[in-house]
Amino acid sequence: MKKYWILFAVLAGSIQLIQGQNTTPLRIVVIGAHPDDCDLDAGGTAALFAAMGHAVKFVSVTNGDAGHQLQGGGILAKRRFAEAQEAGKRLGVAYDVLDNHDGELVPSLQVRLQVIRKIREWSADVVIAPRPNDYHPDHRYTGVLVQDAAFMVGVPNVASDTPPLKKNPVFLYSQDNFKRPNPFRPDIVVDITSVYDQKVNALDAHQSQEYEWLPWIGHYSEEVPASAADRKKWLAKHIAVTITPEVRAALEAGYGKEKATLVQHAESFEICEYGTQPSVEEIRRLFPMVRK
Repeated sequence: MKKYWILFAVLAGSIQLIQGQNTTPLRIVVIGAHPDDCDLDAGGTAALFAAMGHAVKFVSVTNGDAGHQLQGGGILAKRRFAEAQEAGKRLGVAYDVLDNHDGELVPSLQVRLQVIRKIREWSADVVIAPRPNDYHPDHRYTGVLVQDAAFMVGVPNVASDTPPLKKNPVFLYSQDNFKRPNPFRPDIVVDITSVYDQKVNALDAHQSQEYEWLPWIGHYSEEVPASAADRKKWLAKHIAVTITPEVRAALEAGYGKEKATLVQHAESFEICEYGTQPSVEEIRRLFPMVRK
């Protein structure tokens, strides 16, 4: 990680990519296990990309049909699909939901091909997904599926009904707190303070999750306020992520020390060793909002 900090610091003075300098819109795919995972992992970054005119798609690998204490099956899947579409509107992104059962995801060839096609169809420059170590098997296997797709997106004879990508995307992991087998490394950190309320608003669309299922399974249902306005305020505090010293150092490298001190909310990403390995110049091009 230190090499990225140093390179950022060295080049920041001469590389000034600002909004409007990228003539070709970037194309970003965020892949999560369930409807609402993408929003939580990269909702603020997605909102920034969308506001700058870039194309963002969220993909949920499962339909979420098991994530509730009272509802389930097709009824819940339809509800969660509708929530995802509303969340996408609030962020300004497209939102696809694959029809795989929640809680039953495995890294099969069939699902791998689905993931490959989604990345190809979007002509992705950047792919963001969870690391393959997590408490939830669906999260773990989503990470494995994306890793397995990372090379295959350029192989013509795999999923041959969709054209292969001419350039392998940059694959990134979204932030988590798991330490084994290795802790998360914040290589790229995005200040989302200006769009944090928009991220909260998108997650608010996932009513079945943020105010019902997750509080129930987490045993904190009594904390959820009754009114809609109070719920949003509560949600904003509940999903807030602590900015660690490592994240703060990466913010200083990307934004400069003065700007970094003003950051209240951030989203962090680790560069996957599969896919294109970006130079600092390429990182600056792909994340034009990260600038001094």
